[in-house]
Amino acid sequence: MKNIRKAEILAPVGDSDMLVAAVRSGADAVYLGAKDFSARRNAENFSLSELKSAIEYCHIRGVRVYLTLNILIKENEFENAFLLARDAYNIGIDGIIIQDLGIARVLSEKIPELPLHASTQMSVHSPSALLPLKKLGFTQVVVAREMSKEEIGEICKKAQELSMTVEVFVHGALCMSVSGQCLLSAFLGSRSGNRGLCAGPCRLPFKAKGGTGYDLSLKDLSLLEYLGELYDMGVRSFKIEGRMKRPEYVAAATAACRQALDNGIIETELENTLKNVFSRSGFTAGYYQNRLGREMFGIRTKDDVLASDTAFAYLHTLYRNERKSVPIGIKAEILKDKPVTLTLTDGENSVKALGEIPQTAKNRALTSEDVLKNITKLGATPYYDEGGGVNLDDGLFVSAGELNLLRRTACEMLDSERAKVKHAQSNAVYIKEKKINKPHKNKLYVRIEKKEQIPKNFDGIDGIIYPLENEPFIFNDNILHIVDIPRGIISEDLIATRLEKFKEAGYKSCLCGNLAALEIARQKGFAIFADTGLNITNSESIKTAEFFGVTAAVMSVEETIEDLCKIPSDIEKGIIVYGNIPLMLFKNCPLKNGNSCDKCDKNGTLTDRKGIEFPVRCRLSYSELLNSVPIWMADKRQDTEKFDFTVLYFTRETPQRVNEVINSYKNGLPPDTPHTRGLYYRGTV
Repeated sequence: MKNIRKAEILAPVGDSDMLVAAVRSGADAVYLGAKDFSARRNAENFSLSELKSAIEYCHIRGVRVYLTLNILIKENEFENAFLLARDAYNIGIDGIIIQDLGIARVLSEKIPELPLHASTQMSVHSPSALLPLKKLGFTQVVVAREMSKEEIGEICKKAQELSMTVEVFVHGALCMSVSGQCLLSAFLGSRSGNRGLCAGPCRLPFKAKGGTGYDLSLKDLSLLEYLGELYDMGVRSFKIEGRMKRPEYVAAATAACRQALDNGIIETELENTLKNVFSRSGFTAGYYQNRLGREMFGIRTKDDVLASDTAFAYLHTLYRNERKSVPIGIKAEILKDKPVTLTLTDGENSVKALGEIPQTAKNRALTSEDVLKNITKLGATPYYDEGGGVNLDDGLFVSAGELNLLRRTACEMLDSERAKVKHAQSNAVYIKEKKINKPHKNKLYVRIEKKEQIPKNFDGIDGIIYPLENEPFIFNDNILHIVDIPRGIISEDLIATRLEKFKEAGYKSCLCGNLAALEIARQKGFAIFADTGLNITNSESIKTAEFFGVTAAVMSVEETIEDLCKIPSDIEKGIIVYGNIPLMLFKNCPLKNGNSCDKCDKNGTLTDRKGIEFPVRCRLSYSELLNSVPIWMADKRQDTEKFDFTVLYFTRETPQRVNEVINSYKNGLPPDTPHTRGLYYRGTV
């Protein structure tokens, strides 16, 4: 009954039925959400009292419970998010999964005993990202789903140095975008994936030239055959996606992972059921194998849906009965003139139930075999007998009914002990620091894609942001030069080498959109601008950025102008006021479904079902989907000038258009082309 490999199968739970399915099918740990602040807000989720019951149910069975507090927290929500985490700690949660940098730092400071797990929404896909997380107190990190075997191996090496646990998604749905870097649902319908309400527009038709017609829809992930290999690399938590799915799926995926980890072999019927019932026309391991391309894409067909109905009866058998997962020692003492005692121990907890004084046998005396037969009937419990004994005087009698009652009483007592919270309660409180936004000068930074877009007139421009993938170029000695590190890092050595070139050329600042870039830039001695990829949405996440040495932050594009203005900050705070905002970050470029990279004209687009074209651009082996129209805020200067700086974000614009837009912003002109105000006025839900 013991795991051959000391690692956890981590199963998804969206309601109480899924909880039972996960635990009975072999989960070592489950992750679930409260009613608020969860990245699956459409799941049923758990109230605090329901969460307490779920924790007790799991702890009795030796299963850990992790709470998903893995969305971006708005400024006015912060206190309630903190209180939820504190209350979860007080009722026995084993860890909290977090995306927001601000809540992570505050919890680490206020409740240092609470284990913090980095969510996949933190976009961890290269080793240097672990260093900032370690400084914040994280003990476990789930890496991005886009990583190859070799990349996971490098993460594991770094994690071992830092005594951190690596968690990997091994089964379930795959997002097309790197998690935490997707704004598609937010921009198209105000339903933010970073706020737990993704509407899944990527599953709708988006067509690349010559592509599949569904070029943002990937097959589901399955790494079941690689669990042993991942374990050998150092992975110690194997995570299943699916809090919005049915209990039958959770049971099937959990049981398959359990068998794969313990035995290296999955029962044929279970493996076929998973493939035929819960997939998008099959599974993919493309990222892990570093075999990207068209074969990774798929959709859920009518046949897939119909096949699922026929399998549910079989899947119910996987979790119909209690799983024997907790070994216990059992000892009975039946001595003359003393109450019958039954002692149960699980190695940590020990309980003793007392019965009546045994009678003198009138006919057949009780035997040790009789006693063992009754006290080891543990069928309705998660316990199984791992040895013990019977101390029995001769010539005594105790009825089977009394022994059964004593066993049930002892099991209930052991349940109660195992369910108890073992640590001291926390009375920590969160009090928002009162600050007044300092006076500022509104600076203008211009981000260009290539040297040809250099502005003709630098009057009123305080800095140029220039991509790392280009050769360093000094535009004007009187302005700040900022090098833009891509959000997707394919090679840390490459990033570091190119930063050296920019440093030698005179660049002193870096724009960093992920934790690894932030750490690499810090080590190279650059001043750090936090980019939108770090998802800074509240005053505490700004303070965390400052804790990391950040001197200025481009705020999240998912917040409203009104809310962003109210956020106090000791470092410079800015927003993007023009540009086709990057909506998704890809490791698997959708344009390759129609053309190979060597045939790409670098001006490819995806076309949605309404005929709207979304540009795709490539940046050092990762690519990005840009919004179809640019944000335009030139005529909203009464709002944008409330910030320390604003950014004009140019991508495909011609040199002439770059100068036209800069002139419009200098003069506060209205838009002259189709445009959007983004989410600055409508916000997200």
